[in-house]
Amino acid sequence: MLRLQGEAGPIDAVLGGSLRHHAEGAAELPTVGDWVVATRPSADGPAVVEAVLPRRSKISRKVPGRRAVEQVLAANVDVAFLMMGLDQDFNLRRLERFLAMVEESGARPVVLLNKADVADDVERLRGATEDVAPDVAVHAISARAGDIADVERHLASGVTAVLLGSSGVGKSTLVNRLLGSEAFATGEIRARDGRGQHTTTHRELVRLPGGGLLIDGPGIREVQLWSDEGLEDAFPDVEALASDCRFRDCRHEGEPGCAVEAAAARGDLDPARLESYRALQRETAALARRRDVRSQRATERAQGKLYRRIQAEKGKHGEES
Repeated sequence: MLRLQGEAGPIDAVLGGSLRHHAEGAAELPTVGDWVVATRPSADGPAVVEAVLPRRSKISRKVPGRRAVEQVLAANVDVAFLMMGLDQDFNLRRLERFLAMVEESGARPVVLLNKADVADDVERLRGATEDVAPDVAVHAISARAGDIADVERHLASGVTAVLLGSSGVGKSTLVNRLLGSEAFATGEIRARDGRGQHTTTHRELVRLPGGGLLIDGPGIREVQLWSDEGLEDAFPDVEALASDCRFRDCRHEGEPGCAVEAAAARGDLDPARLESYRALQRETAALARRRDVRSQRATERAQGKLYRRIQAEKGKHGEES
């Protein structure tokens, strides 16, 4: 069951048979943030979603596991808040993945470093974050203490934003602060490993008092990119260095004249950041190969169905004559 927000308020809805039948995959079905065309067959029954309007942006990842399948996390988003805790949750390599995912989407990334009220080295961690997120706004906040003014500045009337991060990072606490009420359940962090537990079980869009819209959802444990289109914007320092490599197709893995590896050897580029870039390149290249194979197989199946249909028609007309 879907939940739509219309002019008259929220209504339940189901997928129309034509939409379900013609969608090539789950990524073409409605997700949170989508605008849809729906009909209401009866006043007391659910609406029927007949079509999904074109998306101006979408945040996608590859579904966990080996399958080359796209999962759309949110659509028509203007701002993506990448939320990370200043505790055991702090992980720059994971942040790089989130940045690449959002840069591909068409939304504007903003990094939120939550739990600044309990961190001892906020400025050092903020600086480390800014090093891997150049040209991206980075804010240290405390959702629990209500220090969220930097967040509110990005949520003007008509703006749609989404919260992305791990479980227990404080997303639901932040939503409650922005709403001014305890609308979303929150949970405690496990002391043994600093990991949060899923208190939000589905993605939901809420209207904020100032007129903005905010999407919250379950924590994301695994961030696998759907394509390499966001790597260049997520790693501008690496891309700038790569322009000086001897070979235009340099992979930065032992080729002669590699300016990127030379910068890492000099200490001008963090070797861990270079390895993260390489890992994402290898991952997205492998995914592209699997997507090509999957597309080819789908084409072959469609051609086989068409051939069998033509043969059946030939046989039918042959019998009639």
